[in-house]
Amino acid sequence: MKRALVYGLAITGEAVAAGLLAHGYDIVVADDQPTPVRVAVADRLGTELIGAPEIDEIARLMESCDLVCPAPGVPENHDVIRAAVAGGVPVVTELDLAYEWEADRPGGPRPMLAVTGTDGKTTTTMLVAAMVRAGGRRAAEVGNTDVPLVAALDTDAEVFVVECSSFRLNWLRSFRAESSVWLNLAPDHQNWHSSMAAYESSKSRLWSHLRSTDTAIGNIDDEVVMRNLARVHARRRTFGGADADYRLEGDALVGPAGEITTTAQMARALPHDVANALAAAAVVLEAGLADTAAVRQALASFDHPPHRIELVGEAGDVRWYNDSKATTPHAALTAIRGFDHIVLLAGGRNKGLDLASLATEHERVVGVIGLGEAGTEIAESFAPYCPVRVASSMPQAVELAAAMAEPGDVVLLSPACASFDWYPDGGYPARGEEFKHLVRERLQASSGSSPRTDDAAERSDR
Repeated sequence: MKRALVYGLAITGEAVAAGLLAHGYDIVVADDQPTPVRVAVADRLGTELIGAPEIDEIARLMESCDLVCPAPGVPENHDVIRAAVAGGVPVVTELDLAYEWEADRPGGPRPMLAVTGTDGKTTTTMLVAAMVRAGGRRAAEVGNTDVPLVAALDTDAEVFVVECSSFRLNWLRSFRAESSVWLNLAPDHQNWHSSMAAYESSKSRLWSHLRSTDTAIGNIDDEVVMRNLARVHARRRTFGGADADYRLEGDALVGPAGEITTTAQMARALPHDVANALAAAAVVLEAGLADTAAVRQALASFDHPPHRIELVGEAGDVRWYNDSKATTPHAALTAIRGFDHIVLLAGGRNKGLDLASLATEHERVVGVIGLGEAGTEIAESFAPYCPVRVASSMPQAVELAAAMAEPGDVVLLSPACASFDWYPDGGYPARGEEFKHLVRERLQASSGSSPRTDDAAERSDR
């Protein structure tokens, strides 16, 4: 019987461990943070959790294991990875396990579509799934979501849409998708990867195992993506700029077969919405898993995810947006470029990235409220261009933004940083939820009614 070490027992680790057991493996489970919840998970799996093992203990475990399955949160320089490499023990990701098990499925494997990039993965994955469903097939959004791919194999899904983080791609040995897109690459996760080159290499593995009949889709405006796309031995397509296969012509989204839809027909059409729509359309149309009518229908009815340029309310001709999911400067700049006359709320815990880059769009920003540990750094970057303040809490930040905003302005929470300084347990969703609660409370108190968040307000962004 083969033996596997599952390192990290959160959502993905639990799913991997359960899958290995179901496929006849003996398992050992370990975790750097042996919380009571994870101890209970190990107990349900019929094994004992090894908590925070020392280097020597990891080495001993490795001697008895045929493979190591690290959770996505285990960085590439972790002791367990070093020990596996030193001992010649294969490091296997959940994507590979799931792909290889699916290949043996009676009746054959189901189609897989894949999305990666620094920013926009979640929304584009959701868009692809919505288009597949509009085309009449059951789609499961898996991978870097609430449902690991390995946990979805026993469902009735007809198509898997896999959100691929660099963590999941890092050790790929077999996973491939019939149609896949790489959205962009910008500095991020430098606390996980050893360098930007390592981060790029991880992303590029999305296309390592493609067949000649598969399609690789890249962002024509991203030099790194295009450099990697040029090396792909499969069908290649591009999206984005004027010379791309999938592009915007006037107000029409077009592909090789002609017009797909128009911006007026989309539920929302900010610049990043159009880019994501083109990428998603390319994925499904190239795979033949939906037609143009289904793509158009999905884009017209798509419900955008929370915490990503989410309209919270409008009053006094000032609109408030929650973009708490923007935890890098690249993501925040995407939001900033969608508006003019912005009162920007930014800051938090910097992930070692260049926050001063936000000020490259200073002409769009009329005021800045710095948040958290990096608040002063961000305020100083904008100080030569506009009024700046630094807040000590989210309630104070909302008060300062309200005082700074004038009719016609957009108040935008787009932090460009992680949230664990102010929200150690809840992350960016907790940050976004508090912001929304405070804004709605303020707008309701000032107007005596619920703040306006209807479709008309959304469409006024265009």
